[in-house]
Amino acid sequence: MEHNILQLIAQATAATTVERKALIQSLWSGYGEIARYQLTGGVVGCHVVVKSVVPPVQQHHPRGWNTDLSHQRKLQSYQVEMAWYKSWALRCDYHCRVPDCYTVAALDEIGSCLLVLEDIDDAGFSVRKSELNLLEIKLCLNWLAHFHSQFLQQVPTDLWPVGCYWHLATRPDELAAMDNRELQQAASEIDRRLSAAEFKTIVHGDAKLDNFCFADDGLSVAAVDFQYVGGGCGIKDVAYFFSSCLDEQQCVRWENELLDYYFQQLTVAVSAKNDIDTGALEKEWRELYAFAWADFYRFLNGWMPGHWKINRYVQKLTAKVLKQL
Repeated sequence: MEHNILQLIAQATAATTVERKALIQSLWSGYGEIARYQLTGGVVGCHVVVKSVVPPVQQHHPRGWNTDLSHQRKLQSYQVEMAWYKSWALRCDYHCRVPDCYTVAALDEIGSCLLVLEDIDDAGFSVRKSELNLLEIKLCLNWLAHFHSQFLQQVPTDLWPVGCYWHLATRPDELAAMDNRELQQAASEIDRRLSAAEFKTIVHGDAKLDNFCFADDGLSVAAVDFQYVGGGCGIKDVAYFFSSCLDEQQCVRWENELLDYYFQQLTVAVSAKNDIDTGALEKEWRELYAFAWADFYRFLNGWMPGHWKINRYVQKLTAKVLKQL
């Protein structure tokens, strides 16, 4: 396998030698790894980052969700990510920076595959954050606003028809495990409301803090990990991003300011590209903000009911949605 990886990297980059330098991280549930390789010669710089997927013979899940459905969902997510880099990623500009892709390759019939990507650290996005100040949160929201504007009203061909890893149709086991019966019964209607949005885009699908890479100069961000990219309303990315970097008190304190900022940036970006009623777009997505939180809460309640992201803020928004229904 390693020999094949070295050959594919060399072919994709025209490097004269390729050497594995470091493991960056293992993939979720033991499905492979992300590693950095050093190049000599070639046309793309000193390093590449390689995401190599090798489905395990024996599946392991940190939370015990070891099912064939879970396995198939993961395999499809890597196929989606390859399609994203082959057909969609080049549409992203410097406002919503993503890594360049040098090659993708399916390696066998069981789902093994390879993505050879630009080393985003070498490109000037080497800073990772575990917590954010208000300015840094806005950098990520600016990325999301431009990303959503870039793909507004596009059909997500070869991506997830509905993006986000917690999408209801892909999580029947977690739905069945819920102890919040009222939310469980409302899950289909919440999903229907989100899916019925007039204004749709392509969502990142896993827009958490860990997937944003901050520029060395502190002025912008890039994003990685496109396994769950697909169709949907952009406010789902926004709510999920908030869940990854804001605690309960910060959500309450900054909700209005941050939503206002996101929609300001979205309006500017959309107006520059499309003849779309940005007022109607904002009104619809603002109204779906609580639904996006309730939808994510539905997943958490079934997947890990004691998760730290479940707090009074999300519970209050969910109660508001259930009352509306």
